[in-house]
Amino acid sequence: MKKNRKEVLIAVFLLLLTLCSGFLIQAYLMLKEARRLDREANAVMTAALDAVRSSAAEVRAEQAAVKEPLQDLPERKRAHLDDLQLDLLLIVSAASPLPEGYTPILDIVIGEYEMDERCASKCLQMIEDCQAAGMGLPMICSAYRTQEYQEMLYENKVVRVMQEDWLGYEDALVEAAKVVAVPGTSEHQTGLAADIMDEVYPYLNEWQEHTEAQAWLMEHAPEYGFILRYPPDASDITGIVYEPWHYRYVGEKFAKEITKRGLTLEEYVAWRRGR
Repeated sequence: MKKNRKEVLIAVFLLLLTLCSGFLIQAYLMLKEARRLDREANAVMTAALDAVRSSAAEVRAEQAAVKEPLQDLPERKRAHLDDLQLDLLLIVSAASPLPEGYTPILDIVIGEYEMDERCASKCLQMIEDCQAAGMGLPMICSAYRTQEYQEMLYENKVVRVMQEDWLGYEDALVEAAKVVAVPGTSEHQTGLAADIMDEVYPYLNEWQEHTEAQAWLMEHAPEYGFILRYPPDASDITGIVYEPWHYRYVGEKFAKEITKRGLTLEEYVAWRRGR
C-alpha cells in the first residue's frame, strides 16, 4: 500500500514537473516572439520616420526653388509680400512635413498653453469673447507641441489602435496617422493651431459641433484670423478626419477669404498659386 502511494506521489510529481516545464518553455517562446515583434516594430517606425525626413527634404528643395525668383523682385514688391505674411499659409501635413529647423516664437495663451506670438493673444481674445457672449465654456486642450510630445501622442495612438482594432503594427501606423499626425507633420508644431472644446462636452469627437461654443467659434473665428482647419467631407483633401475643434491661425485677411470661398487651406493655397 505504501509502495503504491509512493508511486502515485512520484507520478504526480513528474506530471507537475512536466507541466511546469511546458509552461516555462511556452513563456520563453512567447518572450522570444515579443522581442522579435518589438524589433520589427522599431524597424518599421524607423523606416516611416526616414520617409518623412526624405519628404521634408523634397519640400525644402521646392520651397527654395520658389523663393529664388522672389529675390529678383523689386524691394517694394518684396516688402508687400512680407506684409501679407504668406508664411501663415504654411501647409503642414503628411504630404508636406514641417521644414527642418522650423522654430516658432511663442507666447503664452493661457496657463501652460503656448502659441505663435502672432496669434496667442488673439486666440485668448476669441475664447473670452465666446464666453462673454454666453456661448458655452470654450477651453484650450492643446496648442503648441514639441517634436517629442508629438512622438509620444502618435506612438500611444498606434498602441491603442493595435489593441482596440486588432491590427498589426504596420496597419496600425496607417490608421493612427488618420487621427494623430506623424511627428513632423502636425500643425500643432507650428504654434499656429489650437484644439478648443466646450467644457460642457469635454470630448474630442464629432458631437463637438453641436455645442454652443463650437457653433459660435465656427461663425466668428475668421474675425480673429482663425479657420476651422479640418472641415467635414474634406479628409480626401486635408488627409485628416473632420475635427470640429481644431482651429488654425492664418491671419484675418486670409481667414475671411478662405471662409467666404468655402475652401480648405490646401485648396486656397492652390487657388492663390493659380491666379
